[in-house]
Amino acid sequence: MTRKTLADMDLQGKIVLTRVDINVPVEDGRVTDATRIERIKPTVDAILDAGGKPVLLAHFDRPKGKVVPEMSLSVTRDALSQVLGRDVTFAADCIGPVARAAIDALAPGQVLLLENTRFHPGEEKNDPAFAAELAKLGDVYCNDAFSAAHRAHASTEALARLLPACAGLLMEAELKALETALAQPERPVVAVVGGAKVSTKLDLLGNLIPRVDAIVIGGGMANTFLAAQGIDVGKSLCEHDLASTAREIMGRADAANCRLILPVDVVVAREFKAGAASETVPATACPPDAMILDAGPDSVAQVIAAFEDAKTLVWNGPLGAFEIPPFNAATDAAARAAADLTAAGRLMSVAGGGDTVAALNASGAAGKFSYVSTAGGAFLEWLEGKTLPGVAALG
Repeated sequence: MTRKTLADMDLQGKIVLTRVDINVPVEDGRVTDATRIERIKPTVDAILDAGGKPVLLAHFDRPKGKVVPEMSLSVTRDALSQVLGRDVTFAADCIGPVARAAIDALAPGQVLLLENTRFHPGEEKNDPAFAAELAKLGDVYCNDAFSAAHRAHASTEALARLLPACAGLLMEAELKALETALAQPERPVVAVVGGAKVSTKLDLLGNLIPRVDAIVIGGGMANTFLAAQGIDVGKSLCEHDLASTAREIMGRADAANCRLILPVDVVVAREFKAGAASETVPATACPPDAMILDAGPDSVAQVIAAFEDAKTLVWNGPLGAFEIPPFNAATDAAARAAADLTAAGRLMSVAGGGDTVAALNASGAAGKFSYVSTAGGAFLEWLEGKTLPGVAALG
């Protein structure tokens, strides 16, 4: 890797513009989940320990280049102070005299949070002039926001080219985990690809097929593959218009010696609601008035068997409608098996994506995975083999 890390930089007395992702959920003016804030603490601590002054750049929600008071980053200040264990000051703008004055007033050990970068139209336009205004404020640029690295925005891409730049500890951990899982993985490699629609995962499947030994297809996606083989999936969510695409994917997987693992039994119901009456039937026997909402126990057994044979696991997407019991059973059982194999030192497991993180947290398995990425789009685009502008800009 040619990109620099914090350890490569002289930070003593330097103002370190640190791009973070603290786009956290908020209710009634309070942060309800501080996970993303917790993830940036090691980088902030490292900057302070090296004598640097961390100045946080971040976005919050989608103000579309306008000042929207309800989308002010000030709402995160208390949570930041609590998690970081530091006095966090706040500037009501991220450029100009207001930001400059706040930086000049920084005391040793303090952290400064600048206002939402997306309050300026130049942020999402990756405007060089706006990036230059940001660059005037600092000496060093540190990107610790892998989850925003798929966006070519001023604070993630252009700014990195104007100052000495490096990756933060969270960014480096994300990249190391992904590179270990896909660039030079220990084989066999198994991927879990779930979700509602095949159409949203075509690039992902295309990139994974030549790289992994087996792919577990889960969620509504599996119904499309079953239907493509002439199996009646009843009233299930299914992209019937992608049947030929699914068959093409199966053909490519076969040619690449990549095994596609589809459900052999399924859990069906007539209603999609918590506690709905359900039954388990062979995947070939979905009643015409029912919906497939989860994989059955025999399907779970074959997934776990694939995990037991594997050395590396990449997971993106649930196996069923995990948000509503009892249709979380397959995802929970498979996740716990992967977690146990990881804890036993038999599996290197990397997972990411919004639904994936929620599902693994709900199952109680997330803590035992080798790495769980809080990134959504960036994680998916990396798995798709795409270049992430925020990473490329670091060298």
